[in-house]
Amino acid sequence: MNAELPVYSRAQLALRNGQDRPEIWIAYRGLIYDVTTSKLWRNGKHYEHWAGQDLTDELPDSPHGEQVFGRYGVIGRLG
Repeated sequence: MNAELPVYSRAQLALRNGQDRPEIWIAYRGLIYDVTTSKLWRNGKHYEHWAGQDLTDELPDSPHGEQVFGRYGVIGRLG
């Protein structure tokens, strides 16, 4: 299934930060999630984390696990 997802570059991901474009995307373990509808990501910021980035290395410092990503749709792969 993942092979069928569109591939986005880090530069394309960075534009979906809630500031440059209305979309708010984050990446985790090579997948890109659309968190635009999340009130926790309003304006592209969630606590000290910013959207438009790969948050894989930051998850260990968060109070939740990766299951939280199940709330959001996977819209692509990070290339």
